[in-house]
Amino acid sequence: MSGDREHELVLFGATSFVGELTAAYLARHAPAGTRIALAGRSRQRLEAVRDRLPSPGGDWPLVVADSSDSAALARMAASTDVVVTTVGPYAKYGLPVVEACATAGTHYADLTGEVQFAREAIDRFDETARASGARIVHSCGYDSIPSDLAVLLLHSRVQADGEGELTDVTAVARIRGGVSGGTIDSMRGLADAAKADRSVFKLLRDPFGLSPERDAEPDTRQPSDSPAPHRVDGRWVAPFVMASYNTRIVRRSNAIAGYAYGKGLRYGEVMGVGSGPVGAVAAGAVTAGLGGMLAGFATPGVRQVLDRVLPKPGTGPSTKTQESGWFRHDIDATTTTGARYTGRVSGSGDPGYAATAVMLGESALCLALDGDRLPDRHGSLTPATAMGPALVERLRTAGHVYDVARA
Repeated sequence: MSGDREHELVLFGATSFVGELTAAYLARHAPAGTRIALAGRSRQRLEAVRDRLPSPGGDWPLVVADSSDSAALARMAASTDVVVTTVGPYAKYGLPVVEACATAGTHYADLTGEVQFAREAIDRFDETARASGARIVHSCGYDSIPSDLAVLLLHSRVQADGEGELTDVTAVARIRGGVSGGTIDSMRGLADAAKADRSVFKLLRDPFGLSPERDAEPDTRQPSDSPAPHRVDGRWVAPFVMASYNTRIVRRSNAIAGYAYGKGLRYGEVMGVGSGPVGAVAAGAVTAGLGGMLAGFATPGVRQVLDRVLPKPGTGPSTKTQESGWFRHDIDATTTTGARYTGRVSGSGDPGYAATAVMLGESALCLALDGDRLPDRHGSLTPATAMGPALVERLRTAGHVYDVARA
């Protein structure tokens, strides 16, 4: 960007659980001399986080700002090239931050998996961001970087091989990690919004709900986000809790890219749970548990029980759980010529926390430092359309696997 701003990167929400993990990652991996600041609503809590960071994080400046203070957000956005925010639920706290960045021409990255927030941010601030030159990039964590970048790489390989366009693409996700209190709170807010507003309920059911121009979308029937348990390559799979959001991000990337992946793209995600009778039982349990939790959030009485027993916002798994976690997506794809491709995306660390801190940290550095290598796009974007190969390269260097091959 201009180079005349006080900071290159401001981490807003540095005192949250994943915010502090991201701050620690940046302290260890940002290039020497990168101008980083920590932001949040409490100077005292920011100082406590800063004191726990490895060098050079202990010397980073602090910015006091609250999501309800538009003037403070405007000053924060104007002081930096990039704002990366962990302050959620984003439907509750995120829109003023997007507005401040879009207005100031400041790049922005978040961790949202909330379709109604992303839709409103797109509708309200895409045009402003295009005019100011800001890249507004939602979903720069486990939601939805592995999904988005994997399909981009498959598309690039298919193009290079001259094998037409992508048609059917299925990702089987396998994960080990703790449950995110922030994710639970987002699901709770989503259930409330859908109950209160019929348009939100309709949005959640629309596979092209995040597309830039809904009327321009093809009538290609998309895979169900809540399939019945079934087997893929002999192993049992069940609904994947993040599929309903990730798939919409991938379809938005395809639309922003002028349907370069293919207008006939059918993209779906499921969760791998094992093989044999044990896998069948697990698939049934996951299906019932996910459906029961979503229904429970909308049911008085049951909702109160879930609120007591599920993880609270701002909490997270132990260090041991974070370190022992991992994620792996195995992807199968076919093309219009009948060619078959496979892909694999994987990484170590709890996907919702340790691995997400890597993804968010590298996204922030990519936006701040790699401007000459980024696609020439501005406005409301996705990880694939805003950063693409530059982010893939960064994540590979950070230890994550992004591989595609012809089957």
